[in-house]
Amino acid sequence: MRLPGLSANSIATRLFLTAAALSSAVLLLASIFFTAYYRKEAEEVFERRLDVYLRAIVADVSQSGEEGRTGPGQLGDPQFELPGSGWYWQITRMDDETRDIKASRSLFAGRLPKLSELGVPAEVGGFRRGFAQGPDGHRLRIVERVIDVGDTGIYLVQVAGSADEMEEQITRFRFELMVAFAALAIALAIVAAFQVRFGLRPLRMLRHELVAIRRGERERISGDYPSEVAPLAGELNLLISANRDILERARTQVGNLAHALKTPLSVMVNEADAVPSPLADKVSEQARIMRDQISFYLDRARAAARGGALGAATQVEPCVEALLRTFTKIYSDKGVRFSGGSGKDLRFLGERQDLEEMIGNLLDNAGKWAKSEVNIAVDSEQDPAGRTILRVTIDDDGPGLAPELRAQATERGRRLDETKPGSGLGLSIVVDLAAAYGGSLALEDSPGGGLRAQLRLPGF
Repeated sequence: MRLPGLSANSIATRLFLTAAALSSAVLLLASIFFTAYYRKEAEEVFERRLDVYLRAIVADVSQSGEEGRTGPGQLGDPQFELPGSGWYWQITRMDDETRDIKASRSLFAGRLPKLSELGVPAEVGGFRRGFAQGPDGHRLRIVERVIDVGDTGIYLVQVAGSADEMEEQITRFRFELMVAFAALAIALAIVAAFQVRFGLRPLRMLRHELVAIRRGERERISGDYPSEVAPLAGELNLLISANRDILERARTQVGNLAHALKTPLSVMVNEADAVPSPLADKVSEQARIMRDQISFYLDRARAAARGGALGAATQVEPCVEALLRTFTKIYSDKGVRFSGGSGKDLRFLGERQDLEEMIGNLLDNAGKWAKSEVNIAVDSEQDPAGRTILRVTIDDDGPGLAPELRAQATERGRRLDETKPGSGLGLSIVVDLAAAYGGSLALEDSPGGGLRAQLRLPGF
């Protein structure tokens, strides 16, 4: 199961790794505990088995002497019949110099070592327990006891079992436990992944809602969220509302300022035009320059305010088609043909009037210099950060522009040819509007020999 946002600095990764680490630690401790517990139980069972065999032999010898142990059949375990099986019993007479010994058939010609000679102390009741090397190389667990049967004699009764057999059982149990716990760990990891994915689902929903607001598909965050996330969604809705209120107030103030400044300037121009004189001409000229500069900076301020708005999105195709129809009519007398278009699914992250102003200024500039044709193409690309960038390309078949003059063409109020109408603010307005949205304008050579204007804007 793939976790969203699985990176070193993600909440999903932290939750998953924490759950996996804690589960692994618990399973490891549990495996150690169960293995130790099983070892203890296995050793106790092994000891009880040896004790049962020893007591059976001691009881038999106590009743009838060593002659009563003519064979191991009474112990009920066939391993005492198999040579080298690792299970042995041995009865040694201690009060006879000949040290007569009787043993199980499994011991064959070998002899069991005496724990007393190995320095193992006696327990209560005369028992000794310890490990020793058997005659066939087995590591043996030996239990022995000295019994006095009176006139019959004194005997050392020993029973031995292979400790390797017990270790094999413990090793097999450990392996099976590790396999079971490994399967359990995988199951817990899957459960943890599902839990993290399910638990973080409200955050993914909140992210999708914010993306929809940024794209202009929604106006506010909606939906039911858990109690931990609902306050965040509410605060974001308040922030969005506050942002829109601030932008609306800014637009209103900018509009009021534009009206307050343009009206006196218009009065000054009209009064100056009514009384022709050198002074009046200079006042009229400077007033018009001031009006153009005021329009430029007010438009720039409006664009900056709109560029910070949330939820502004514009379909590019209708805007481009409307501009093509408009400029086809405007330059019909000149015989300039406007062609091209845009993809249906392309959208600009901004307001329509700003997109129209940028593309309109570029089309107007191209129409002024073109001989017969202006072409526009709009497509999209991905930047290194994975964001969608709109690329608006406008080509004309005019005289073009020398590389050293292209930077001057975008300077505010700079006109490279006074014979063409206009204030010289068109390209600089495009540059400033594009910059307000984090975009750019570049002037290049057109494949048709004229000038190519390439505008990059945020889109999706």
